Amino acid sequence: MKNMTLDNIANAINGKLCGENIPTTPAQGVVIDNRLVEDGYIFIAIKGNRVDGHTLVNKAFESGALAAIVEQDGDYNGPYIVVDSTPKALANVATYYRSQLDIPIVGIIGSVGKTSTKEMTASVLSQKFNVLKTAGNFNNEVGLPLTLLSIKEEHTAAVVEMGISDFGEMKILGAIARPDIVVFTCIGECHLENLGDRDGVLKAKTEVFDYLSDNATVIINASDDKLATITKESLPEGTNLVSYSGQVEDVDNMATYQAVKVTSLGLEGMKVEYAGKESGEVTVPLPGEHNVGNALAAMAAGFTLGESKSQIAEGIASAATIAGRSNFIKVNDITIIDDCYNANPMSMRAGLGILGMTDGRRIAVLGDMGELGEDELNLHRQLYQSVIDNNIDVIFTAGDLSSSIVDALHNEPEAKNIVAKS
Repeated sequence: MKNMTLDNIANAINGKLCGENIPTTPAQGVVIDNRLVEDGYIFIAIKGNRVDGHTLVNKAFESGALAAIVEQDGDYNGPYIVVDSTPKALANVATYYRSQLDIPIVGIIGSVGKTSTKEMTASVLSQKFNVLKTAGNFNNEVGLPLTLLSIKEEHTAAVVEMGISDFGEMKILGAIARPDIVVFTCIGECHLENLGDRDGVLKAKTEVFDYLSDNATVIINASDDKLATITKESLPEGTNLVSYSGQVEDVDNMATYQAVKVTSLGLEGMKVEYAGKESGEVTVPLPGEHNVGNALAAMAAGFTLGESKSQIAEGIASAATIAGRSNFIKVNDITIIDDCYNANPMSMRAGLGILGMTDGRRIAVLGDMGELGEDELNLHRQLYQSVIDNNIDVIFTAGDLSSSIVDALHNEPEAKNIVAKS
């Protein structure tokens, strides 16, 4: 890790370096889980709800740790840096390390589609770069720093998710990541408990604009009414604005990269013809109209970083193994969607739309959606129409809020043939 000596790190995080025979070799990695320590790693001791990392410092040294970052002096078996707050130190170490990097950092931001867009973008960029991407849901104030600190010398680009649930959080993430490219997927009805409404969601997510790198590029979904309000004039000076749209009906207001024809391949995905700054055809190996936009977002990032049309097409086509939040199970002529994990109204409608494309019997298993604010019951209830529109045969719900979908269906004559249970 470039310039990541203990002296430099201590200075960067305003810490006190303690111990004897302080090594001058740079750290090889930074972790907060002592089980992940390897030779030359730094272990940051964080006090969790169940375990205090300070009790595991010496175990980290036994595993080959170069040093530890702690909040208190102790009988440690190696050099350590004392700070006021180890969670803040994690952010500061990542911020310092990011300042040493000269590779493009692509930040993925949005209410829905971050994971699929991240995976597609990483697949596209992997045709030209050695890409580090966010693992799992490591997209918050702990996960993002750890992701950036996972970047090694062999990596030549990084694609990171940036997830928030309240105002001010994107400022923290932006200050750490300093993205060169920001890709916005959409502004949806999520975290409304803290953000109020979609205007609040937009305001919170665009806090990143104050932390873009010089000559950065902002890539927006032009078919999202809130994101469409972003103009080049509203961005920091020198920032480039690129748009994409996966909705063919928007062709009269052509985005930079615009879908002009979409041919469904069922659960195998879609063929997408695009036009605008470039034109061509790609195969998107994922079903659902929302994935057209996700693919075009990845395309926009690829073109921004100088990739060819063939590289981009290959990258999108090879993203076939992406696993989305919605889990589809096929049993003979029955298709089941399990959408009980961390969903929101937009993603749930998208999942039901995919289910509606399948042949045979369709079963939906839906759970409660969190952090929707005062209107949460109505936002759940409104999903009954998507169940009807997509010809769902059976729906099971888990949770008090999602049971309102079943209640609404029982009151709709159109839904008389739908088996709905909570």
